[in-house]
Amino acid sequence: MKKLLGIILLVFLLSANANAGSDGQDDLSKNKNGEVKDCFERINRGIFAFNQGFDQIVIEPLAKGYRHLPSPIRAGTSNVLSNLSNVVTIPNNILQGDFKAAGNNTLRFVINTTLGIVGIFDVAGIIGFEKLDKEDYGQTLASWGMGPGCYIVLPVLGPSTARDTVGSLTNYLGGDAWDNITVRNDTHYVTDFDYYASKGLEGVDFRAKNIESFNNLEENSMDFYASIKSLYLQNRKQKILNSKKITETQDDSDWEEIDTD
Repeated sequence: MKKLLGIILLVFLLSANANAGSDGQDDLSKNKNGEVKDCFERINRGIFAFNQGFDQIVIEPLAKGYRHLPSPIRAGTSNVLSNLSNVVTIPNNILQGDFKAAGNNTLRFVINTTLGIVGIFDVAGIIGFEKLDKEDYGQTLASWGMGPGCYIVLPVLGPSTARDTVGSLTNYLGGDAWDNITVRNDTHYVTDFDYYASKGLEGVDFRAKNIESFNNLEENSMDFYASIKSLYLQNRKQKILNSKKITETQDDSDWEEIDTD
C-alpha cells in the first residue's frame, strides 16, 4: 500500500512538473534564472500556516530543550546523523558520475561507522577524508536536466518542489539503505522506530541550529511565506550548481547558517 501510494503521488508530481510551463521547468544552469512557479499557492499557504503552528507547538519547544543538552552530546548526534546521510549521498554521487566523491564518502562512512562508533566521532576527517556536501535524488534529477516544476509545501516536512518531492519519494521506494534495513527488513537490532526516530531527530537538530535565524527572518519579513520560499529555492539552486561543478559555493548544508540580511 505504501509503495502504491508513492507511485500515485509520483505520477501526480511528474504531471505537475510537465504542466508547469517553461518557467516551472527551467533547467538550473549557470546562465538561466527562471522563476519556479507557485502553482498551488493558496494550498501551499494553508499548509505553511499549519506547519508554523506545528513548529510552535512541537518542534521549537523540542529544539529549545535539545539545546540544553551538553555540547558533546549534540555534536555527536549531529555527527551520527551526518554519517547516516551517506547512505543516500553515495548512490547519488555515483548517479551523478562523481566517483571520486563516492569513494571519499564510502571510506568516510566505513571508517566513522566502525572506528568512529556509528559516526559519533569524525575519525575519517581527522585522518584526511574531507566531509563533502550531501547529495540527494532531487539534485541528481536536476543534474540529469529535469526542471524543478512547481513549488510545493509539504505538511510537517516543509518547502519542496515537484522534482525534489519525486526525489524524496525515491528514498521510500528503495533508494535509502537506512529505510531498507529498518522499515522494510525489521530486525532485532534495528527497527522502523530507529528510522523514524532518526528522521525526527534530524528535524529537531536542524531546528535547534536555526532558532534565532528563523525568528529573525520572521520578524523582518513582510511575507514570511515568500521569504521561506525564496530562501529554500536559492539554497537548492546553490546546491545543484555545486553538484554540477558549475560554481563553488560555501557549505550551507541544511540551512545551518541562514543569511537573514
